[in-house]
Amino acid sequence: MTRHIAAVVFGVLVLLAGCGSTGEQGTTSDSAPTTPSSAQPGVLGVPAKPDEATAVAYVADLEAIDPDIVHGKPDKAVSRGRDQCSSVAEWPDDQAKLVGLVQRRFISPDHPEGFDPDKSARILAVVRQYLCPSP
Repeated sequence: MTRHIAAVVFGVLVLLAGCGSTGEQGTTSDSAPTTPSSAQPGVLGVPAKPDEATAVAYVADLEAIDPDIVHGKPDKAVSRGRDQCSSVAEWPDDQAKLVGLVQRRFISPDHPEGFDPDKSARILAVVRQYLCPSP
């Protein structure tokens, strides 16, 4: 936990240094937590934005699991997936933790508490396949 807090604090400091002290962090319109990493590729293991073909395939696979995962906001789904990669980088072998983080990160108006563990595990697999760099 301490490592995670230190990583988040480091990310905030990097973000503030890059944006000046007026940079703001907050939540998305769905109230999903955002992280400093979503603004800066490479910070805390967040990969660069995928090319268009990869993003389209990623979104299609998420929608095949449940259309409400994307809920008409493909850019948000990509952003959440990229942020999930930071968690994958930090806990690559802790499947239970990663699934729990997917449940908190991938929410929608119809699923404000996230998706069930089975769907969340499937979302995680899609995130890893398309967005997270291989070790």
